[in-house]
Amino acid sequence: MKLQVSGDSGSSDGSSFVNSDKLHVNIVENGIEDRSTEPIRGRVIKSRDVDATLSFLIENDADVPDISDEEEKHLSRKVVWIIVPLCALVDFVLYADKATASYTSIFGMWDDTNLDQNRYNNSTTLFYVGYILGQVNLILLQKFPVGRVVAVLSFLWSLIIFLHTVASSYQGVYTLRFFLGFVEAIAVPALNVTMSQFLTADEKSWTAPLFYTTCLGNEIVIGFIAFGILHIKPKIAIWKLFMIVIASISLVVTGLVCLLFPDNPTNAKFLSLKEKVWVIRRVQKTTGSSIEQKVIKRYQIVEALKDPISWLFCAFFFCNQLSNNLVYQEKILFKQLGVSTLGSTLVSVAYGGFSVTCAILASIIMGKKNNVTAYSVVFWSLFPLVGSISMVSLNWDRTYALLAMICLCAPKGIAWILMFSWTSTSTSGYTKKMTRNALIMLSYGVSNIIAPQIWRAKDGPRYYPAWIIQIIFAFFLAPLSALTIRFILARRNMRRAISPNEEVIVGVIGGMSIESSSLIKGNIALLDLTDLENEKFVYPL
Repeated sequence: MKLQVSGDSGSSDGSSFVNSDKLHVNIVENGIEDRSTEPIRGRVIKSRDVDATLSFLIENDADVPDISDEEEKHLSRKVVWIIVPLCALVDFVLYADKATASYTSIFGMWDDTNLDQNRYNNSTTLFYVGYILGQVNLILLQKFPVGRVVAVLSFLWSLIIFLHTVASSYQGVYTLRFFLGFVEAIAVPALNVTMSQFLTADEKSWTAPLFYTTCLGNEIVIGFIAFGILHIKPKIAIWKLFMIVIASISLVVTGLVCLLFPDNPTNAKFLSLKEKVWVIRRVQKTTGSSIEQKVIKRYQIVEALKDPISWLFCAFFFCNQLSNNLVYQEKILFKQLGVSTLGSTLVSVAYGGFSVTCAILASIIMGKKNNVTAYSVVFWSLFPLVGSISMVSLNWDRTYALLAMICLCAPKGIAWILMFSWTSTSTSGYTKKMTRNALIMLSYGVSNIIAPQIWRAKDGPRYYPAWIIQIIFAFFLAPLSALTIRFILARRNMRRAISPNEEVIVGVIGGMSIESSSLIKGNIALLDLTDLENEKFVYPL
């Protein structure tokens, strides 16, 4: 039998080579089904290098029947409406700190800490310097349970937001923003990993915009909180009270994370034993990818670096995120357009409402149409493209039109989250995913270091250079890179579709409470192969 997966004895990826016609084999499609003396030739993956769920499947899979169509629908609804809101809630508090930075620019923090436009921009840049350095924390996602990592990070960023209230100088703000970026650096990748563990590729695609509504809609909730704070007369500075409220919300969410956030399907408290097995089966069947792996594989790091798709995703995020400082800048723009502090909170609510509406529409479209991610990215980039061009061309005295154009830029985040979801579903191999995540977040961080600096005080109030840079990079070159990714992945799918459909037989060596001489032949997703190794992997488009 010819194998599509090959290897050498003692290879760096933890495999060995087997060439025997009579080996004792445990036949596994979605767990363990029977025993046979089927011939096996090819690479045998060591037990430490396979999916973290293998031990759980060995113990429980044989006792769980196949899922029926009705049970499948029920399980899908249950997983989607628990995992997505849970991750979205964490994402909400994660992005709330960005809203605090923006609102404090009009709540008096600048006066109390001696900030000005350029120092404010510097504080944002330092946040992303910390963000880049914090990518080293991705090792934690490979070595420790995801749920515990998210809980610790959530507690730390709650604490840092509380500490903002004692800042008395811009140097203190610089320090706090740096460490906040360092702590938050891997939060979004961690949430992305969790959703990939529970959702099929299609579910992950259509729920991505819904997940992101908590970021886009952050302006609504935070806007109403700010609106309420402005109507009371606290004994402390308004911006400090605002920080305390946001930090308290983050701390409550941290408690929920400690209670509910799973490491992977095997310890999800909201699933029965039968449902845990079904979730693992359906995710591995539909994605062809492993759920979790705790061994860092050097060859997968090298493959991620050599794969041009990794660098095209990096190009997208670098270009796209040059527009990200708009979320920090919008309150300043509102003020320069003559909008009152109270009016700014209401315009922000409108901004967030339009964002959420667009995200829901994007989710509906993705749910009804398959393989339209790249086209959706292009479509949702058109709104901020038109808005940015209008901000350059409209007269400054047309206040309401300019406010409307700023709001038209709101859906820019939809393209970002669609691409972030796509980068996960378009690759396989846990270490390769983590490596690509690191590359992408580095590109994201570098771009966000640059982004605040294009909004120079001397260019205000029109900021022509900033808007032009966004038009060229974020809303033209970024969607163009998405189309290029689609073109390459579609060609890979075509080559795989016309290649001979030969059976792939791979094994997993013992050490899993089975005889040392026996092998497990498994669902290929259990083997933690990369998308380039696994010729059965089909790229979503």
